[in-house]
Amino acid sequence: MGRHRKTIQYIILAAVLLVGGFAIGNSLFSKSVVLTKGDKPPAFRLAGLDGQVHEWQDYEGKPLIINFWGTFCPPCRNEMPALQNQYEKWKGQGLELIGINLSEDHLTAESFIRQVGVNFPILMDKDKRTEKAYGLKQYPTTFFISSNGKIQEVVIGGLLTEEEIEVRVERLMKS
Repeated sequence: MGRHRKTIQYIILAAVLLVGGFAIGNSLFSKSVVLTKGDKPPAFRLAGLDGQVHEWQDYEGKPLIINFWGTFCPPCRNEMPALQNQYEKWKGQGLELIGINLSEDHLTAESFIRQVGVNFPILMDKDKRTEKAYGLKQYPTTFFISSNGKIQEVVIGGLLTEEEIEVRVERLMKS
């Protein structure tokens, strides 16, 4: 009986190592999209906290900021008030801003948004399809997209101050 148990343990260990090695190798060596200046952002179709479905086509032809964020990310939480302030300042001139929450539950995202006082659309990327299409590696990641539908700038990781956001929005509005 002891020999069979040991054999089964070795088989299980080998299976775990095989699956683990495959997962690590796949994440390290898989080709992922890295969007840069001049690229056209991938289309998306996501449900918002407002109960509406939002699609890329809803924002075409308008200057747009897409901010990928999560409540688990301190810089994401800290820059949200600055994004809201700049949205308030520029929305009358046509600026659109959407936040895409990274696979958290509806209640967590909604509670945080209510607490901070954000009123721009927050979309939920439950299956991480949009996150993968945009090639995210760090959070927050913010895309500044000109009205011609091309990425003007990508800011990856770190905390954007309100002044840094404003400089980028000014460039975005002029393009």
